[in-house]
This record gives sequence, structure tokens and C-alpha cells, in this order.
Amino acid sequence: MKHLVSIKDLDIDSALSLLASSQELALVNQRQVKKLPTLRGKTVVNLFYENSTRTRISFEIAAKRLSADVINFDASTSSLSKGESLKDTALTLEALGADAIVLRHPMSGAAQRLASSDWIRGSVINAGDGSHEHPTQALLDALTMQQRLDLGANFAGLKVLIVGDILHSRVARSNIFLLNLLGAEVSVAGPETLVPIEIAELGVTIHHDFDQALADRPNVVMMLRVQAERMSKDLFPSASSYVKFWSLGGNRLAGLGPEVVIMHPGPMNRGFEISAEAADDPRSAVLQQVTNGLAVRMAVLQTTLSGGN
Repeated sequence: MKHLVSIKDLDIDSALSLLASSQELALVNQRQVKKLPTLRGKTVVNLFYENSTRTRISFEIAAKRLSADVINFDASTSSLSKGESLKDTALTLEALGADAIVLRHPMSGAAQRLASSDWIRGSVINAGDGSHEHPTQALLDALTMQQRLDLGANFAGLKVLIVGDILHSRVARSNIFLLNLLGAEVSVAGPETLVPIEIAELGVTIHHDFDQALADRPNVVMMLRVQAERMSKDLFPSASSYVKFWSLGGNRLAGLGPEVVIMHPGPMNRGFEISAEAADDPRSAVLQQVTNGLAVRMAVLQTTLSGGN
């Protein structure tokens, strides 16, 4: 596997292999000496056109744990701010010897364009492109579900509910693709304005009532941030109405079973899509997701750059 642009780049065997590798590397991250020589001599460039905390930092730490050299490319202080194209930036990085480019870009399809071009010879890893996909987030979410629910390689019968701004969420799309591939049952819930009707074509059940969706007793409830920065107009009446109908807290939180896993890809808006009580609940796996992001990104870098399967 040279690139990871989309979950659709994976079949079930390669997806499970990445999850197994991630689990092994998670154990490495618990050791006193966390460094491996796997990617010594390789150069990884984090090319981020959008702000990021968890994803960029975890890719940086992941590459360093594998002994790669890392360059963090800040769009706001580089030639990108002067209007340089993705092509010319990629050609520059190629000339400087980049072995892998980890790309976050506001345009859907940017990572695919870079991976399919003849601009670079190295690997391309999609760290989020527009509202399209975020494959390493889906992998770390699946790893977290495996660990919390002791699933092993068998996701059959797992019921996952994804709630909130489905329309703008690359996390939702990548999770839907991966969970369907692994055999889980996925449903989504949100206001009609934030759930595109065509999402049903991806093999999910759509709910427009949060409480009704919870009545189906999901094993995992994944809350999403409302991405107001991607909205050109208001898509729900008010913040208070969103909290009333779509926030996880209060009676909804109290009604969840003891084994339900609460997830959120971050950044969280406490008191909006998720209450502080839910975010800090023992059933919350939010920090475990962050920790698993490091292991998953190590596994992806190792696989793409060392010729692994």
C-alpha cells in the first residue's frame, strides 16, 4: 500500500491488518523506550492547509517514534500564503526529498489529486480533505471500539450511531465506509438540514429524532461537532434548539446502558453537541481515541513507507 487517500483504498484484510499493527504499536507506546528504527532515513512532511491539533501532532510524534525526519509545513507562513499552487508546493517538496506527504486540505479530492499525479514519487496520506474523508480517524475510531468492546476482528452485530453534522463531516463518511466494510451496522441522526438524503446510499439508517435513534440501543454513540465554518447559512434555528434536540447530556446520557461507548473525534464543544458530563463520563472514550490516533498513524506510516501490506 503506497497511499492512504480513502478507506475505499482498503479491503477487509488490509483494514484488519492495519488495526492489528496499530494494536501492536500501541504497546510500543507504553514502553519506557518508545522509539523504533523502522523509518530511519525517511522524510515525512505534514502539509496542512487547515488548522489541526490532534491530527498534525499525532502524525508528527508517530513519524518521530519510527525514527523518520519530520517537516511541519505551516501554510500561513509559507509560499502557500502567496498563492503557490498545490502542484508547485508538491514539486518543491519532491525536490527536497520528501518520502511521504501527509495532506490536510479544505478541498475535497485534494489528496486523491496529489496521489494520482506524477508530481511526486512518494506516498500520500490523507489527513482530511474538505467534507470528503479522514481515513486515519476512522481507523483509530475502529481500534477504540475494538478495545472498549473486546471485538477482536469481528465487528458483526456492532451497532454504531453517528450524531450531528453529517453533511459536512469527513469523519462520518470514513467511519461509514470502514464500519460497513468490517460488518458493523451504522445509523446516523441529525436535523434534516444536516443529514444529506443520499447518505442512505452508503448503507446507513437515517434518523431525524435523537431519542428514537437511541431507542435502537446502539453500542457506540459518536457525537460530531457542528462545522459552522463550512456553512454559508444557518442550518438549524438556534444554538439552544440544537442543544435541546441533538446534544448528548441529561436524560439521554442517563438513559445509556453501562456498556455503551461515547465517542467524539474532537474538537469538542462542551455544552453544545456534548455535555461536559458526557465528555467526562467513564463511558467516554474521547481521550482513548486521541491515544489510539498515535498508534494508527504509526501503523499507516510504517505500512506506506516500508512496503508493508
